[in-house]
Amino acid sequence: MNFIAPVLGLFRFDMFGRTAYLYCLVILFLAWALARLVVHSPFGRSLIGIRENVTRMHAIGSPVFRRRLRIYAISAALAGIAGALLTQTTQFVALQVLGFELSGSVLVMLILGGVGRLYGAFIGAPLYMIAQDRLARDDPADWLFWIGLLLVVVVMFARGGVLGIVDKLIALARRVVRR
Repeated sequence: MNFIAPVLGLFRFDMFGRTAYLYCLVILFLAWALARLVVHSPFGRSLIGIRENVTRMHAIGSPVFRRRLRIYAISAALAGIAGALLTQTTQFVALQVLGFELSGSVLVMLILGGVGRLYGAFIGAPLYMIAQDRLARDDPADWLFWIGLLLVVVVMFARGGVLGIVDKLIALARRVVRR
């Protein structure tokens, strides 16, 4: 018995999850497009200025509190959309989704991909999932230790996450080509 209404009245959710996958993929693309729009707008540039130096943004007359409030509201709306998608596609809400473990996993994914980068989550999430799968298979008792060690190494030696490493390698390759 299916309790989920078809998407747009046309696409029924099947037991294989194809419709749910495509539905979530479309919503992800729309949310990414919105985030990209925000990041590359004057509002997004002012947020970068706020992140870099709040005092300077105050000095030039930027309404720092209001801009922070707006971006927190946008991020809460995106998190709400993610929670609604999870609930709609699985038809179930467990207490685990409110726990620290899921929030911690998401933060680890973002740190691995690259904090402050729009594409960091697209790199960090698969990297984390692959590492979790491989480490849990190889060492079921201590896989979290290895994830933590990986996180410490990335934070200490690769400040920009995997995308930061890629940026450094591209810059190094450009310097070598110029010589």
